[in-house]
Amino acid sequence: MRDNGRVTTRDVVLLGSTGSIGTQAIEVAQANPDKLRIVGIGAQGSNPGLLAEQALGLGVDVVAIHRSCAAQELQLAFYAVAEKNGYSKGEYRLPKIIAGPTAMEELAAWPCDTVLNGITGSIGLAPTLAALKAGRTLALANKESLVAGGALVRGLAEPGQIVPVDSEHSALAQCLWSGKAEEVRRLVVTASGGPFRGRTRDELADVTVEQALAHPTWAMGPVVTINSATMVNKALEVIEAHELYGIGYDDIAVMVHPTSVIHSMVEFVDGSTIAQASPPDMKLPIALALAWPRRLAGVAKAVDWTRSHTWEFFPLDDEAFPAVNLAREAGRTGRCLPAIYNAANEECVDAFTKGELPFLGIVDTVAEVLAATPGFDEPGTVDDVLAAEKWARDTARERIARVAK
Repeated sequence: MRDNGRVTTRDVVLLGSTGSIGTQAIEVAQANPDKLRIVGIGAQGSNPGLLAEQALGLGVDVVAIHRSCAAQELQLAFYAVAEKNGYSKGEYRLPKIIAGPTAMEELAAWPCDTVLNGITGSIGLAPTLAALKAGRTLALANKESLVAGGALVRGLAEPGQIVPVDSEHSALAQCLWSGKAEEVRRLVVTASGGPFRGRTRDELADVTVEQALAHPTWAMGPVVTINSATMVNKALEVIEAHELYGIGYDDIAVMVHPTSVIHSMVEFVDGSTIAQASPPDMKLPIALALAWPRRLAGVAKAVDWTRSHTWEFFPLDDEAFPAVNLAREAGRTGRCLPAIYNAANEECVDAFTKGELPFLGIVDTVAEVLAATPGFDEPGTVDDVLAAEKWARDTARERIARVAK
């Protein structure tokens, strides 16, 4: 934060601390103790041992855990970690523990400068709204906040209050520094193309789970990796880009860039295109979001300009990968359709991994669910979003069951 023109240490609350984004954010903060201080962390509660290690190692003031039943496990884990580290009882400070379904919301409003929301799933929407209501700068890695709850987030967020953590949206934010809003012609979101770049739709018919999980560039969780293979991940990013930057869907393009060095681009009205380039490393957008609008030194490796490079770009094959155009249609329609798109896809991905749905059936089933959607209104509350998602999941399961038979 800034105090009388002097840059001081920024206090950070971290939601989803035991996940990939959370653990990397901790590494960034520990490498920059004079600029970032993590004062609170929270997680679902599936790994109380790691959560306890993080809390005591960082010396946080508060820990939130979503599962109420895991609070006692966390307490015991504190003592186990302390004993392992050679502390006697009472020689370390225990943080406050907040447990239960609203714990993340309470943590999101905890006194701090920046809240990083690295929670996965729609459970992250309510904490996003809580952070915005509390006036915190929100470093946002939770896709569902914008995809499922875009209207709710738009209604609360002040200009510049949300800083994106996704590498593509972070790249767009950096490129947008190069001009005024009225000078922007188009956003260009890049995609690695996943493991099936260049295949036709017919060649995707017999794709296996193992093949879909073999991403050529990024190491991610199974759902995001399969979403990358279907291009659903890029489709959701198009919706996010629209919500973050207010650019129409017709002016958000997707280009396939296999090496994932150019993370996204902005085209301006004079014909200039500004790109952000860096080797794939999530620590860079995480650090930028935490220190925004400043950059932290030495966060990640830069492109080696002493070597030759060839960067290729290809147009997206919309016939083989219809997910992006499907998301554009859902986004234009609004009325909970983006939330329905995301929830139906999650059910379909789960069915694919269990062998209950073919690879092409993932996006095809999402399209069927969207086509069958009743007249939902634009969501006014989190409960409206959750109700739409429940309908989507139920409907997707019904259609998956028919395919399985």
